[in-house]
Amino acid sequence: MLTAQQEKQFTLEELIPGGKYYPHFYPTIPQQFQWNGNRLAAIGNDSIWLIENEGRGRKSFILTYKEIEEGPGMGENRINRLSFSHGGGDEVLFYTSGGTGVYDLKKKEHRAFFSYPEKSGNQTLSPDHSFMAYTIENNLFVADSNGQAWALSNECNRGIVYGQSVHRNEFGISGGIFWSPGGRRMAFYRMDETMVSDYPLVDASARVAAVKYSKYPMAGMASHHVTIGIFDTLTKETIWLQTGEPDDHYLTNIAWSPDGEAVYMAELNREQNRMQLNRYNAVTGSFDRILFEESHPKYVEPENPVLFVRNKDEQFIWQSDRNGYNHLYLYDISGKQLKQLTDGTWEVTEVIGFDKKGENLYFIATLPSPIDRHVCSVTLKSGKITQHTTLPGIHTATLSTSGRHLLDRYSSHDNPGRIDLIETCTGRTTLLSQAENPFAGFSMPTVELGKVNSADGRTDLYYRMIKPAGFDAAKKYPVAVYVYGGPHSQMVSNRWRYGSGGWETHMAQKGYIVFVMDNRGTAYRGLDFENVTHRQLGVVEAEDQMKGVAFLQSLPYVDSERMGIHGWSYGGFMTINMLLRYPEVFKVGVAGGPVIDWKYYEVMYGERYMDTPAENPKGYEESSLLNKATQLRSRLLIIHGDEDPTVVMQHSLQFIKASIAAGTHPDLFLYPGHGHNMMGRDRVHLHRHITRYFDDFIPQD
Repeated sequence: MLTAQQEKQFTLEELIPGGKYYPHFYPTIPQQFQWNGNRLAAIGNDSIWLIENEGRGRKSFILTYKEIEEGPGMGENRINRLSFSHGGGDEVLFYTSGGTGVYDLKKKEHRAFFSYPEKSGNQTLSPDHSFMAYTIENNLFVADSNGQAWALSNECNRGIVYGQSVHRNEFGISGGIFWSPGGRRMAFYRMDETMVSDYPLVDASARVAAVKYSKYPMAGMASHHVTIGIFDTLTKETIWLQTGEPDDHYLTNIAWSPDGEAVYMAELNREQNRMQLNRYNAVTGSFDRILFEESHPKYVEPENPVLFVRNKDEQFIWQSDRNGYNHLYLYDISGKQLKQLTDGTWEVTEVIGFDKKGENLYFIATLPSPIDRHVCSVTLKSGKITQHTTLPGIHTATLSTSGRHLLDRYSSHDNPGRIDLIETCTGRTTLLSQAENPFAGFSMPTVELGKVNSADGRTDLYYRMIKPAGFDAAKKYPVAVYVYGGPHSQMVSNRWRYGSGGWETHMAQKGYIVFVMDNRGTAYRGLDFENVTHRQLGVVEAEDQMKGVAFLQSLPYVDSERMGIHGWSYGGFMTINMLLRYPEVFKVGVAGGPVIDWKYYEVMYGERYMDTPAENPKGYEESSLLNKATQLRSRLLIIHGDEDPTVVMQHSLQFIKASIAAGTHPDLFLYPGHGHNMMGRDRVHLHRHITRYFDDFIPQD
């Protein structure tokens, strides 16, 4: 018989982020490592060691967090993160909730501490640690280590924004401040949103509810204008790059030349089907030249800036999926392509960096399978590719300055996480630290990996299936399908438990089979696999998901009369989309933050995949869920944050209105004060509510 421990039923408090006991059941690697040049820095229990000879030499205790925290000007600030110089040296950066500091490991003293001004954000330190840029509301400032600050803007108009992400974080944009390599100059975004529609979000927490306006450019409508400034810390002057008229184009992938004299940038037209890689003079702001162009009948989507080759300032690396898969290309600064470095029916997903001589470039790739990630390198001269990791799973890595060793962080379906030291020449591997299985000793639902053929019969689609512990093939089980299915996503991969989350475990414990599959339109399978959904979102994805449903229905232990579906955001769109396109399949659906009609979604994402409503009226009509509300046969719960700035609540309200007109009856549940996702303690409530809805309308044995 199973022991009481083995039979334990995990609660959502233990399985969902925000839950009271969640940290006890999330796999954690007890010791973390970073490169400090060719020394390996080890951090554990708030103590720091340095290991010489790239992690194979003498290990020396350096100091504790407490010693840094007792330094001048620290007050009550406590360290939450450390960052060692990858190039070596005795400086370490430390980060607290109240500021960023520089500490000298050799002298054991503070070199500088930059306090965060009240209400500031986007704090970004210069590479030489002499300045910190930050924003307050919509204005941008630069301060030195003595606390003297310079205001780069003084806008009172809430429609003018400095130093923050633009283009709604598309095209790989994650910030608006870009320091030059030496730290003398700083590029920054200026975004003019005054021409963009004010979208009302209502704050219901006040006695009298207040309107909070958000600038939200919907597909086909006026979008914001972006320009780029360059601040010189020596002259304290700002010049502006001469990027032409700022309307209807996108400025992305900003990068500096190694000497800090030029800025490289990818510029897209509004249609997003043509990209130019341009260079600008950072001293005068003048346009220098177009290095090359890329175009595609559907869309071009640059997401990575140029990367200059170490020790060869006249050459750089460019990432592109121009041949159907994301690969690496070597260029010179005239814009001439010297060679394509990688090729094949697989993708480069991340660039790690160069070895000391700049002869080999290390990267992460979907080799040999799209559900795996392996560390590889390519020799720039010969084009030879070497795979440095062999164990199947998801690998990420950092490289020592010399390039002789990799710090490899790795997990797989049966490995909750470990960190290895790998010798790049020999492959010799040393285990440094590993996470314990938080579910060891318990009888857990099993997670299986499989494939289903796509609706066009041309490719395999990966799925994971979670089965209850003590699964009995002679029984009939209800099914919960979890779906996302949109661009830039991959739900099924060879990470811990194949990427299965806490809600899936909870549902399997309750006796459900849970099924998750990546349809065409998702990432890491090549350009044709992803852009097949262009101008018709929801059509091909639903056809593929139905192949997964047909597979489930063919299994003798699946009860086809007791199937439900759930998803969030694009997955919320897919949930309702599936219920309306195939109204007899599912008994219940729960859709969170769902897109209902793409004409209500934002410009950059919406126009990339659908073009504008005027250009593609049939596509928008086919993808809209409003005109399909009459097809609702299942119980449907729609969940929305009432201050959602991403998928505005208008989507759900319009569907409710269409359902009233159609005589159908979805349910609606709101989370007051929440945006696109429910965080903290409310996230546990969310998953409890989803589960209750499944249980209420899918009868149990």
